[in-house]
Amino acid sequence: MSDGTKIVKCSRCGTRNRIPIGRLGEKPLCGKCKTPLAVGAFHNSPVTVTDATFESEVMGYPGPVLLDAWAPWCGPCKMVSPILEDLARTYAGRVKIAKLNVDENPMTASKYAIRSIPTMFFFNNGKMVNSVVGALPKEEIDRHLRAII
Repeated sequence: MSDGTKIVKCSRCGTRNRIPIGRLGEKPLCGKCKTPLAVGAFHNSPVTVTDATFESEVMGYPGPVLLDAWAPWCGPCKMVSPILEDLARTYAGRVKIAKLNVDENPMTASKYAIRSIPTMFFFNNGKMVNSVVGALPKEEIDRHLRAII
C-alpha cells in the first residue's frame, strides 16, 4: 500500500490486519485472535549471504538490495551493523539488506574487488547501481537507499 502499511491476513481467523511496514519486524499479532502473523517474505533484519547464495539472494532478488561487505574484526563494520539492523526494520518489504563476511566468502569479495571494509553495494533488480566505502552515518545510507527504491 502507498500509505506505508501492509495488509496481512491471519492464517487462523482470516482477519485482515493493517501493519505499518516499519513494525513488521516486531512479530505482529492478529488484532482479533492474537495469533502471531506470518509476514511472509519481508526481510526485517539483514540476511546473511555467502558465495553459494549470492546469486539467488542478491542478483536474483526482484527489487532493491543493500549488500554490506564486512568482517568480524572490523571496528567500523561493528559501528554500521546496528544502523543496518534499524534500516532493515524500517524498509521491511521494500528493501533487502544483506551481509557478506569477506573473510568467509573470498570469491564474491574478489569478484567485486573489495579492498576496504565496510563497503556497501546497492543493487536493484540484480544490477549494481552504486557502491560506497566506509562507515557512513545512518542518514547517508538512508539517502542511498531512497535513491534505489
